[in-house]
Amino acid sequence: MVISVSHLSKYYQAYQKAPGFLGSVRSLISRKHTTVKAVDDISFEIDTGELVGFIGPNGAGKTTTLKCLSGLLYPTSGKISVLGFTPFERKKEFLKQISFVMGQKNQLWWELPALDTLLLNKEIYDVPNNKFDEVIKELSKLLEVEDLLKIQVKKLSLGQRMKCELIASLIHFPKVLFLDEPTIGLDVVMQKKLREFIKEYNKRYKATIILTSHYMDDVEELCKRVIVVNRGKIIFNGKLSDLIKRYAPYKIISVTLEENIDLKSIDSSLEVITFLYPRLVLKVKNEKVNDTASQILKSFKARDLTIEDADIEDVIERVYE
Repeated sequence: MVISVSHLSKYYQAYQKAPGFLGSVRSLISRKHTTVKAVDDISFEIDTGELVGFIGPNGAGKTTTLKCLSGLLYPTSGKISVLGFTPFERKKEFLKQISFVMGQKNQLWWELPALDTLLLNKEIYDVPNNKFDEVIKELSKLLEVEDLLKIQVKKLSLGQRMKCELIASLIHFPKVLFLDEPTIGLDVVMQKKLREFIKEYNKRYKATIILTSHYMDDVEELCKRVIVVNRGKIIFNGKLSDLIKRYAPYKIISVTLEENIDLKSIDSSLEVITFLYPRLVLKVKNEKVNDTASQILKSFKARDLTIEDADIEDVIERVYE
């Protein structure tokens, strides 16, 4: 087991102050405070080579959990083991085997070419020269940034910088990778390329990866297993397909019609999502999908018919609710 978390909790004391000058004066004499349970008694395990989605709404405790796993935060209670180490001890042998990528923060020196930061990380992680050259050549080719490493970071686009950030975090080929919103702020094309890279890295190096993202396309394409957290607690831990079955026991049937129809001719038990001729979209319970599709083809002239799972964003929204 690469990652083992048992009854992890992380609490903060948050002070409250009334607005204005009087509020400031009163706070000097007496302060009110509340306990914020960022992470509240969670437990889970992750095996070698797993790519797990760690998802939840804002303030659910995702980033706090990753910071505890990487050793950046000391937990209030509970036990954590990553690669056999206790993260908050921050041992050199541990830090050389992990990496934490945060989409909202950067480690590249703004005024210098990205290659300078890569060279610094090479020295920090004691990467041999031949290994460093091999890594740079391989990763820059995978991410298509061979011609960008010698350009000042401030002159790179957000997507180009994010690619270089990934390379900087992977110089030492970490066995465990924590990705916190790695595609945030990127356009659709760049998001797709980064997802392909993450998938390839996980497959090629058997790296264990925990991914947080508000882009459900990231989770759907990369993660077979998801851990859903809300208000510091785990509310689901299992296969993404099982999550969809549990919270969305229906499928979407889309029909492209050859002739217009009267909606009254459609079975009243079926839920019509949209109908704008020639496209008809229905929501159908899983157990009725085959019969419904067969009935549509018999009753109407259809040019095309597709059956799809529920939209993952709708499923996640229902889970949060």
